[in-house]
Amino acid sequence: MKRSTNAVASFSYRARLRAIAGAAACALALSALPASAQTAKPHQVFLDTKDGRVVIQLRPDLAPKHVAQIEALTKRGFYDGIVFHRVIDGFMAQTGDPTGTGMGGSDLPNIPAEFTKTPFKRGTVGMARSQNPNSANSQFFITFADADFLNGQYTVVGEVVSGMDVVDKIKKGSKADNGTVTSPDKIVKMQMATGAK
Repeated sequence: MKRSTNAVASFSYRARLRAIAGAAACALALSALPASAQTAKPHQVFLDTKDGRVVIQLRPDLAPKHVAQIEALTKRGFYDGIVFHRVIDGFMAQTGDPTGTGMGGSDLPNIPAEFTKTPFKRGTVGMARSQNPNSANSQFFITFADADFLNGQYTVVGEVVSGMDVVDKIKKGSKADNGTVTSPDKIVKMQMATGAK
């Protein structure tokens, strides 16, 4: 039996129309998503202050245990409303202590050090700790400038990929008082980029 070329052409045309309609529907669905949902990457965090949004790319390849703890706390809303209690101009802004004193942490256990050779540069996110290298818990800091003297001494957990201008606006503390801030700025909201609002 001879197959009609018109039928094949008609089928092919209909298939193309369906493919085009499907692609258009997909594009329309994507355009309806918030910009953050379209560009969100795994292990990325949005940290919002009164001055805007800071996007932090966490580095589980460098510090898997620290990143897992930060992500767990972020998903719980732990960091929302926590202040930047210690901010030293030209050095770093520290946060993550629910008491606001620099002495507190979460109810999760402290984390063993995950030191690497990754250097502390402007925008690096590191974990704060006491003199005990295995005492990091929930507090972290963002460097305003390169800080080579921290290399190999503190765990690098990520880097700011957008919003360093917002970090630069965080209220500074007194150098004479080791960066303690009076009426400090706070994290308005901290959330994982995937599923962020």
